[in-house]
Amino acid sequence: MNQVTIKRTSSLPMIVTRGLVVFPKTLMHFDLVRKKSISALEQAMIENQLAFLSVQQDIMTEEPNPSEIETVGTVCRIKQVVKMPGEMVRVLVEGLYRARICDYISEEPHMSVLVEELLLDDDEAATPLHYEALRRRILEEFERYCASNHKVNPETMASLEQNENPAELCDSVAANVQLKFADKQKLLATTSLEKRMEMLITILIRETAIVNIDNDISRKVKQQMDQNQKEYFLREQMKAIQEELGDKDGIGLEIKEYREKLVKLNVPDSVMEKCDAELDKLSKMQFGNPEAGVIRNYISWVCDLPWNKKTEETLCLDKAEKILNRDHYGLKEVKERILEYLAVKKMTGSLAGPILCLVGPPGVGKTSIARSVAESLGRNYVRISLGGIRDEADIRGHRRTYIGSMPGRIIQAMKQAGSLNPLMLFDEIDKMGSDYRGDPSAALLEVLDSEQNNKFRDHYMETEFDLSDVLFIATANTLETVPRPLLDRMEIIEIGGYTSAEKQEIAVRHLLPKQRKKHGLTAKNFVVTPGAVRDVIEYYTKESGVRGLEKKLATLCRKADFAMEKEGKELVRITAKNLADYLGKRRFTLETVGKENEIGVATGLAWTQVGGDTLSIEVNVMPGSGKTELTGQLGDVMKESARAAVSYVRANTDKLGIAEDFYENKDIHIHVPEGATPKDGPSAGITIATALTSALSSCPVNREVAMTGEITLRGRVLPIGGLKEKTLAAYRAGIKTVLIPADNTKDIDELETVVKEKLTIVPVHHMDEVLSIALCKQ
Repeated sequence: MNQVTIKRTSSLPMIVTRGLVVFPKTLMHFDLVRKKSISALEQAMIENQLAFLSVQQDIMTEEPNPSEIETVGTVCRIKQVVKMPGEMVRVLVEGLYRARICDYISEEPHMSVLVEELLLDDDEAATPLHYEALRRRILEEFERYCASNHKVNPETMASLEQNENPAELCDSVAANVQLKFADKQKLLATTSLEKRMEMLITILIRETAIVNIDNDISRKVKQQMDQNQKEYFLREQMKAIQEELGDKDGIGLEIKEYREKLVKLNVPDSVMEKCDAELDKLSKMQFGNPEAGVIRNYISWVCDLPWNKKTEETLCLDKAEKILNRDHYGLKEVKERILEYLAVKKMTGSLAGPILCLVGPPGVGKTSIARSVAESLGRNYVRISLGGIRDEADIRGHRRTYIGSMPGRIIQAMKQAGSLNPLMLFDEIDKMGSDYRGDPSAALLEVLDSEQNNKFRDHYMETEFDLSDVLFIATANTLETVPRPLLDRMEIIEIGGYTSAEKQEIAVRHLLPKQRKKHGLTAKNFVVTPGAVRDVIEYYTKESGVRGLEKKLATLCRKADFAMEKEGKELVRITAKNLADYLGKRRFTLETVGKENEIGVATGLAWTQVGGDTLSIEVNVMPGSGKTELTGQLGDVMKESARAAVSYVRANTDKLGIAEDFYENKDIHIHVPEGATPKDGPSAGITIATALTSALSSCPVNREVAMTGEITLRGRVLPIGGLKEKTLAAYRAGIKTVLIPADNTKDIDELETVVKEKLTIVPVHHMDEVLSIALCKQ
């Protein structure tokens, strides 16, 4: 890319095209009608068969002037000229190279221009591997486009795969995709090959989506046309029969039944007025009017809603506690908080107050806790899954002006509950998105506000509906994606992961009996020993919750069913010794501390959406020129934290007993294993600084010490989040001592009791304290 390339400059006749862009190394045929274009073609054939082709900006302009013509075009060779009837000429051209207009030489009898070859920019940051990755991605996306758009010749794809030149490939693909001429002109005028290839990938993804949608629409239209034709004949027959019989009372009887239902439901006056107006319109409509179906659907929804129906509530704390203990093991703090919440409801007799939001990793029992609360209160339970919702209309409903409109999730859930006071669970509230159709989280603000939800308006219903008697509970895996205004309306209850001992109790008390019953087994003919359950937990699952554990127990039950039916066994007993015969080889190794203290290896603690984990950070120091390399798929924040740790060590070489000039003659490589897993966040700062100090001072790190905390350039240790999950991971790995920021001391009380008993938790203010504990004394 650094060699000097001489640009070609030529004086050529110019053919101006309408909406037609020719790319280099491609063939294109088109017709010429305008006199100036035909004159330019004739001049080109007289000279060297070369012409400059550029597109006019507005295809409606008959005779464009220079300001209305794109400055970037293609120098083409005229391959073939065929005269057509009249004054039309058909031309076949081959694109040679991109060029830019430098000056207009003449405009009569045709346009002649001085053009300069347009060379590629020198993309210094891009590497051959980068271009190869982009080339492969273009081929993948073009293959998807071809699979959807059957107009592309299959042989085209085969020829493109043989093209190793990224620039030529880019031009060939662009020439074979049906694009707006403006998009093709952008690709032609882009001189950065990297940007051109990225732009083409984006265009291919968009065009493939459009083609898929078009195919779906075409298929649906054909089906709809067939169905409409059938319905038309049936309606005509029905109309003829009704006219012969003189049946005019069918619609009147239907309206009378609707009015009787509404009176029985005792709907509010405003709703009754709205329904009366709709029924009056229905009575005046001709048979077969499509609007009649819309009105019938609306009245049916009004009749199906529980306007005045409530279930009898039983606010008994003893009963609630018994049900929570029956369905869930452990979670003492969570149960206490829920019982306190219910006690306040009982004392005040009002539902006004914050909405509970249960936050924790998957599989810890958030959804089942809400179901248990509903049972203890005697309320109907209804669940709304918010994962993936991106449209505000999913919450508030669609207006009836749209075909196929319907109420939102809230009104649908109230119909499903069948009562005015259900427990409504908003599951996965952190998985909502937003786009041009609105923000569903903003629509939830009114629902979760006790001051406003007594007059909730659905776009479809167009009337007020009272949600003040509904008990709302939300669940989430993380609060990072929940909007702040929504968080302000909820009270957060955090549910941490389970210890191995807790998982064993849950498996024995709840999961195993449930799976036995589900698979037709009993405790007499199917036995899983405690040792086998422990091995399933330690070696076949790696999670904070118990969802994966339940799946493994279900697998054991299926294997037992098969053994009884196929081999005729009357008893299947699974122990730690024969567990591998049923579940295969162990998937995970037990997280334990290393056998020896190592130089340049420190143990950190990380938080993930599925709980905590230990993080081994390795540092190697090699002879070199002072370079620092970071590997392990680290995010930007973690990279900055590593640089801060390096700067701290460089600034404190005297105190740390490290050579002052180490950064001049040594290279440093910082690696975080499991490179396929993305990692980010600042909490590994003190771990990186400890491993780096150990590597430079040849002082090993105590293998029984783990740590978490952000480091500053002055060596201060700043607070972090997710301490509960991180300490739980340290406990599982057999760590003895955990170093945490001093500002996180207030969070120690929230840790699991077994964690506080087994771990020595040391709050630290500065890196000096960290190193004094973590590094082994020599």
